[in-house]
Amino acid sequence: MASDLPFVLRAYQRLSAAATPLAGLLARRRLKRGKEDQARVGERCGISTIVRPEGPLIWIHGASVGEVLAVSALVERLRAMNIRILLTSGTVTSASIVAERFAADVIHQFIPYDAPRFVTRFLDHWQPNVALMIESDFWPNLILGAADRRIPMIAINSRISQRSFQRWGAAPAMMRTLLGQFEMCLAQSQGDADRFTALGSPHVFNTGNLKFDMPAPPADPQRLMEMEEAVRQRPVVIAASTHPGEEELILDAHRRLAGDFPGLLTILVPRHPVRGEAVADLVKERGLRGSLRSQGALPDAQSDVYVADTLGELGVFYRLSPIVVLGGSFAAIGGHNPIEAIRLGAATVHGQHVHNWSEIYDALGAAGGARRADDVETLVTILGQWLSDDSARRATSAAGLAVVDQLGGALERTLAALEPYLLQLRLESEAGGV
Repeated sequence: MASDLPFVLRAYQRLSAAATPLAGLLARRRLKRGKEDQARVGERCGISTIVRPEGPLIWIHGASVGEVLAVSALVERLRAMNIRILLTSGTVTSASIVAERFAADVIHQFIPYDAPRFVTRFLDHWQPNVALMIESDFWPNLILGAADRRIPMIAINSRISQRSFQRWGAAPAMMRTLLGQFEMCLAQSQGDADRFTALGSPHVFNTGNLKFDMPAPPADPQRLMEMEEAVRQRPVVIAASTHPGEEELILDAHRRLAGDFPGLLTILVPRHPVRGEAVADLVKERGLRGSLRSQGALPDAQSDVYVADTLGELGVFYRLSPIVVLGGSFAAIGGHNPIEAIRLGAATVHGQHVHNWSEIYDALGAAGGARRADDVETLVTILGQWLSDDSARRATSAAGLAVVDQLGGALERTLAALEPYLLQLRLESEAGGV
């Protein structure tokens, strides 16, 4: 295949092969920044300490937390068919989420650096029967290596923004070659399907967004009970997945609301828990009393703000309050997943920057299933209304849940598209093949 590749891909293969000796330096730099797991850094070179299980193995790859969580229901359905799952991702945070929220027999590995030697080692070890690539985290050597081994590849829950479409369109031969290695592309929306088709992807189908079928996040019963006891009957607002610049706005809203709602507690859940102390400093600067969950504290009667700087506990905090402010939307981040909060009965409010989730936010806005606040005054007005009027809050919550339910169904459509491959795996399993 190498001689038939576009010049850009051949150059990429040569450069990535030549850069292989630099992998150790890259790993050390990432370790210093907390972006690698010291005990598992060998996986980045395709080295695994886990033996490949016998029988059919489906390899599923997603970049990080959002992609991994999006396929949680799909993974469970595949496990019910006695198919073993290898789940790869590229971030330490996503590895922690897999350990906390997926079954113990789901094998997680860090995706190897995209150098030919590491890719070969990875594929030699795992020998997957089918590869499912989530969204658009496409690595050329991995794709070409799997294609050389005739591993069927399907792009699932695929999405491509208009910006990425324009960027990828600048290298049409390369994209046509890479996308041409996939047997199918299952897109999140018709717009995504049209963009993948224009880039040369064959057999594109609009199956919908798997994130609409995500189950509500779990909550440890003991931790939830402790938090419920700590907050008692206080009015509580959750601000989830916040970024720099957003906490200030939310704290200002808290100060303006506290006089009208005695005992108000705001729980801030920063998107990146490592920022916990910095967020706590913001709380102090505004003359508010706060505490940090990472230090083992629980909110007490004197707490104004509780900084939940831990990982994997959104399910606990969402269950504490039916009012959720969704971060990543007041700063120019692009928004975060509103579905989990809505499934747990929350009325949600967000800022104007939601382009990463435009489909769901547009539908929620049109149905009155979420509210938008472009400034602190509007945020205070919305939160004040919900804190004082349960019927208004419940109406928003119910409308939001109806939208999420209406947009669901991607899981069944995805499984239907995968059925020929799953049938082949069942036949191979019955015949005793790998």
